[in-house]
Amino acid sequence: MKVILRSDVPTVGKRGDICDVKDGYARNFLFPKGLAIVATDGAVSQAAAMRRARDLRDAADRESAQTVASALVATTIALTAKAGAEGRLYGSITTADLASAIEAQTGIVIDKRKLTIDTVKTTGTYSATVRLHSDVQFPVSFTVSAR
Repeated sequence: MKVILRSDVPTVGKRGDICDVKDGYARNFLFPKGLAIVATDGAVSQAAAMRRARDLRDAADRESAQTVASALVATTIALTAKAGAEGRLYGSITTADLASAIEAQTGIVIDKRKLTIDTVKTTGTYSATVRLHSDVQFPVSFTVSAR
């Protein structure tokens, strides 16, 4: 059955795409949740408009992600945490800690789910990966010092 997706559906497609799915999947999952509509002639032209809007929004998101990336790659974020005499932290640095430090020091708000860091349990210099867009992924360096 040909359907037009009204929102992004993982493993099926993005909003505005015309997809061929099994009848039961469309009737039992996509239609009841409002994720898709039947691909009629009138709806196909509406899907083209959704795709154009998605492409414009995607280009704007990519451009804003690149400007944030260029601003953050050049900076080093400083974090302080309670640590022992040998530099071992009482706890660890999390993505939420790093996101709040980035916001406090640069004014750029980054969702903690967009950050990926390895386990940080000692003082030192580390690197985190930020993925703001599917095409924009960049490293952010940060230092952890004892307070």
